[in-house]
Amino acid sequence: SDAQALSSRFNSMSSQLNSQNANINGNLTNMAEQVNKLAATVARLNQKIAEISSSGGMPNELLDARNETVRQLSTFTGAQVVEREGNLDIYLGSGQPLVMGNTVNKLEVVPGKDDPGRLSLQLNRGSSTIDITSITTGGEIGGLLRYRSTVLDPAMNELGRVALVIADQMNTIQAQGIDKNGDFGSTLFNSINSAAQISQRTVANTGNLGSANFEVSIEDSGQLTLNDYKVTFTSANDYTVQRLPDNTSMGSFSTTPPATPPLIEGFSLKAIGGTAVAGDSFRITPTRNAATNIKTEMTDSKRLAIAAPLGAAIAAGGSGTLTIPASGQPTLTTQFDIYDAATTTAMQNGLKNSTPTRVVFGDVSADGTSRDYQFLDANGGLISDGTIKPGENNKLSLSISLMDASGAPIPPPPATQYSVSFDMTVAGSPGKGTAINVSLSQPGTLDNRNGTALAGLQTAQTVDTGSASKGISLADAYGKLVEGVGSKAAQGKLDSAATGAILANAKGARDSLSGVDLDEETGNLVKYQQYYTASSQIIKAAQQIFSTLINSL
Repeated sequence: SDAQALSSRFNSMSSQLNSQNANINGNLTNMAEQVNKLAATVARLNQKIAEISSSGGMPNELLDARNETVRQLSTFTGAQVVEREGNLDIYLGSGQPLVMGNTVNKLEVVPGKDDPGRLSLQLNRGSSTIDITSITTGGEIGGLLRYRSTVLDPAMNELGRVALVIADQMNTIQAQGIDKNGDFGSTLFNSINSAAQISQRTVANTGNLGSANFEVSIEDSGQLTLNDYKVTFTSANDYTVQRLPDNTSMGSFSTTPPATPPLIEGFSLKAIGGTAVAGDSFRITPTRNAATNIKTEMTDSKRLAIAAPLGAAIAAGGSGTLTIPASGQPTLTTQFDIYDAATTTAMQNGLKNSTPTRVVFGDVSADGTSRDYQFLDANGGLISDGTIKPGENNKLSLSISLMDASGAPIPPPPATQYSVSFDMTVAGSPGKGTAINVSLSQPGTLDNRNGTALAGLQTAQTVDTGSASKGISLADAYGKLVEGVGSKAAQGKLDSAATGAILANAKGARDSLSGVDLDEETGNLVKYQQYYTASSQIIKAAQQIFSTLINSL
């Protein structure tokens, strides 16, 4: 089916992005090994050069070898090189020493503390380690880290956000309609708030001392952003939330009862588990894994809820000019919550048991400007009443109190009885006694209003609704994802060409100072040979003159 193809496409694209992350992890590991080997070579050459120089020797070959090793190392890290007492010291990031004289600190690749699936860089100085991931910007390693943070992670989050919105919106609309079998619609995709998905949205820092954790539930998929978030406990019961990567504060919150889970840009945070310790932190990833997890649950097209649940028709035997415009058919204003299955099922069954209902028009007012009506339940009991203005379009906002098959309220007292509200529009001038029957849509009905709502998701503004633009469509969101990755790729090509030109100029400048031009040297050799030949002839002539003078004496 199309739905199955869609979810499979999301799964495939997510798998490709996850493979890129795995490749980055592998490349970082391999490059770190190369950096450590080259760093050890530089330290060894520093020592040998110092030994030879101290005895008055000229270690020219070793100097050349060290320069070449440093050049190779710089391609991986963009290292900073400082000459000190004949040694070349090498620093990474913002001044962290990799090589100092003949001492080497090891570059290590380890699982990220706040995200073990993404490897981090740390410099092991023997007695301590320092994370240098965020400050490593040069060389191939810096390029990989920059690609991961500015291209790969946003792409994964955007793809996940689109998957969440599609699943959430389509499942929600399905629940509001009637399928071909006369049943309320079931979910097209798996729940976005399944236990498995909730558990994947929180990553506890590996250095946490407490046992607390969080459940992250999607409350409004349209409000979701492309960002990850950081939760940090400031005490055993209080915590702050920051949006990454700019560390924008999203507020301070508490787990102390009666505190409720905060709602932050489309998701809620519910503290679970044991006790937290001040300093414990968590990375929140609301959308990252959604494209991997989306699955199609519906395989029977007859279960698509194409019809709206309620339909209205003018009862036979009425009088006057009453009409119901096509756009005035009953539209639910109560939305069934697909993530509260028990309540939704009870309300849907209650609506079946509590219909049909009737709107019956009564007398005209004394001044002729209005006509009253009564809204009656399935047993003819009065639910509510009101008035309309004859000859005009009148919007009726009505509500049905829900009952079970025996006529008892749902839920039983003393709980508040459930109700379902809807709007409908009537036009014209009904005569006294004219009635409208409002009933549940039957199997095979020609109503397609819910199907139209499903189709309208393609252009409806359902993504990023919390932004200044008030939202974009699913099609625009996907296009934005493709455009963003393409733009980054194009910029990468331009940057590569520019840095390539800079590198070529730098090599040219170096060669002009230290390189050897074979053509120039060949010309010089010929010139010097000619000088030698001319000089030898002068010397020979001088010897002959000197001999002649001696012999003439």
